[in-house]
Amino acid sequence: MSDFFHSQYPSIELLREKARKRMPGFAFDYLEGGCFSEVNLRRNTDDIREIELRPWYLKDFAGASQKTEIFGETYDSPFGIAPVGLQGLMWPKSCEFLAKSATNHNIPFVLSTVSTASIETVAEITNGKAWFQLYHPAEDEMRDKLLDRAADAGMPVLVILADTPTFAYRPKEIKNGLSIPPKMSLRNVFQMTTHPTWSFSQLFAGAPEFKTMKPYMPKGLNMKHLALFMNKTFSGRLNEEKIKAIRDKWKGKLVVKGIVTEEDADMVVRLGADGFIASNHGGRQLDAGQSTIKPLPMLAEKFGDKTTVMIDSGIRGGQDVACALASGAKFTFMGRSFMYGVCALGEQGGDHTINMLKRQLQQVMEQLACEKVSDFPNHLIKH
Repeated sequence: MSDFFHSQYPSIELLREKARKRMPGFAFDYLEGGCFSEVNLRRNTDDIREIELRPWYLKDFAGASQKTEIFGETYDSPFGIAPVGLQGLMWPKSCEFLAKSATNHNIPFVLSTVSTASIETVAEITNGKAWFQLYHPAEDEMRDKLLDRAADAGMPVLVILADTPTFAYRPKEIKNGLSIPPKMSLRNVFQMTTHPTWSFSQLFAGAPEFKTMKPYMPKGLNMKHLALFMNKTFSGRLNEEKIKAIRDKWKGKLVVKGIVTEEDADMVVRLGADGFIASNHGGRQLDAGQSTIKPLPMLAEKFGDKTTVMIDSGIRGGQDVACALASGAKFTFMGRSFMYGVCALGEQGGDHTINMLKRQLQQVMEQLACEKVSDFPNHLIKH
């Protein structure tokens, strides 16, 4: 049912509210939360909505097409599903649901290293078209094993993460004792019992696990030892040497996610990255940082003719997609927006959210007389 659209939830805001009611509080907090006081989380969306677009009402207009080519692949729309960790904790099988919806609609799906479906499973669902996002392992051997699996699965694009050099300070997650499986505190158990749809779906699907990492994890880890294993396994901070080593090994397209400064952009372009994503991890890492839309025009102007400049963080609808494209991005990604959809509507949530975003973006393009995605910058009102 790739054409599924639920008329009661025609916005991300309405999907969010439906998702909140269906999910235990600790799971919704993980989906929703940022770091510290969540200032940058709000700033991401607020700043996108400061952008103004110029319509051409009397221009000849032949119609609008959302088709967008990046990395030799033509996608049906200029947006994709961003990598999200612990997806199965928020809604059972949500990773698989979204991968299938992305494939049905010919948009990219990016699998996180710490999601709850494996490289191989997602590659099968997406016919080898999913992208893989790598949290950089501390050991070269682990890095190479993950890269080999992604390559063997036929994944065409590798996304390496730059914006998580340290574990974030997220008060909601600390308070909730977030873990996989969820910590069995009285508070969390009560939340599960008052959300039976989530609980029974979770029971049917099985406890969420880090499926990609499972082959390397000792069996029977308790939560303390699992945390120690993850801390030991991953080294978040990238540098020139690490990027060079990955570029030498990875034969597909290489993207660096989390670039918001000219200095970092210059390095990844010099090292041969095929693109970068302006991102601040959805406002989950540095509360005092800029929104991702703020540096985007500068990054697009300086590097847009050298590499593929993309953006995520804070995009909550088709009009936000339009504003990001007008500001210089060649492609956009959303994480929370799609998770709200699947948490609200289950297996059909991905199809609904994609169809909704397509409708919204199409309306904006027709209103502006913007015939193709690459024309969006012509409609940006500059102040």
